[in-house]
Amino acid sequence: MEWTIWAGLAAGLLISTVSAPVGVSGAVFLLPLQLSVLGVPSPAITPTNLLFNVVAGPGALWRYRRNGALRGPLARRLVIWTLPGVAAGAVVRVFVLPGPDVFRLLIAALLLPLGLWLCIRTRHPVGTRSPSEAAAEAPSPTALSVLALCVGVVGGIYGIGGGSLLGPILAARGLPLALIAPATLAATFTTSAAGAAVYTALALVSTGPVAPDWWLGLACGLGGLIGGYLGARLQPHLAETALRLLLGTLATALGALYAAQTLT
Repeated sequence: MEWTIWAGLAAGLLISTVSAPVGVSGAVFLLPLQLSVLGVPSPAITPTNLLFNVVAGPGALWRYRRNGALRGPLARRLVIWTLPGVAAGAVVRVFVLPGPDVFRLLIAALLLPLGLWLCIRTRHPVGTRSPSEAAAEAPSPTALSVLALCVGVVGGIYGIGGGSLLGPILAARGLPLALIAPATLAATFTTSAAGAAVYTALALVSTGPVAPDWWLGLACGLGGLIGGYLGARLQPHLAETALRLLLGTLATALGALYAAQTLT
């Protein structure tokens, strides 16, 4: 329907403008809207969300690239290790967790702790370091690789690319968002491209609605492309504390809503 295309475009624009400055593509917040308002069936909703990430990602990445923020080992390691995870998560999503009820419970299980974590860490920060100091105190390469792999699996199941989980975890270690945001968005873009390709291939061997909703995904992504660029451009001028509290509150509210729907 035509109204869903325009609604997806507007939602992608607004969500990405707010979420891009903290290294989140916005798919974590777009997915519940697709499930409850836009009527995307499960499990097709996951590859549709991944398609949004693929189209929307270059907007913020282009801006961060111009700033030189994509250089460094953090982005490379996150990209390399989330890729195999997202492929495994796609298989789990199609053959193990296809039903909407289980999927709503998974949404609640992810969003509630994510939102609470964001709020708590914002009110009680670990401390801000310069990018060079943060890089020296980042998790070990092995720990970072294991974390990226696990988040990739969750991202492949949930359709979020993994950046919305990697960002809070790395921020909890005290790394500044100027270092985190470009790296997690780069990982989200590459894993989403791989995940969307895996879901498209799985659609050939599955009888359910596995392929993405192409028109809706492209519309949401176009809005996200513009919003992501704007958000990345605005990052140096925005209060980090206010943005983290906003994202944490929204995630907690959405998680509570889906938990209530699952239990009633």
